[in-house]
Amino acid sequence: MSGFEVRPVAVVASPLADPAQAPKQGTEGGAEATLAFDPAFADALDGLAPGQRVILLTWLDRADRATLQVHPRDDVRNPVRGVFSTRSADRPNPIGLHPVRVLDVDGTRVRVGPLEAVHGTPVLDVKPVLGPVAGR
Repeated sequence: MSGFEVRPVAVVASPLADPAQAPKQGTEGGAEATLAFDPAFADALDGLAPGQRVILLTWLDRADRATLQVHPRDDVRNPVRGVFSTRSADRPNPIGLHPVRVLDVDGTRVRVGPLEAVHGTPVLDVKPVLGPVAGR
């Protein structure tokens, strides 16, 4: 395979600081957070509006990229499984997938929630939720 480059477009500013203390999913106690976008991507925010459902793709920069198997949800009562069948942050390419609602857009700062990503997490992309769930 040939190499490719991925660069962050924003960074998460969140009251959640410790990955071990963060909820497993945003709906399980995720916080409101602000995405601070690089001004070079300001034009890409055109059309993003409060109330809109989006999916954030993040780079889980504190994940263990050597991990191939985990106890799902870090619960030893669950049998070990391959990371590709789980939502574990620890995986060869630690890309996070976070469905959130846009709460506010102020220039290059976008407030979203609920988000389980911790403070300082790089944001790779933002995509709108399509289909019948887009209005929820």
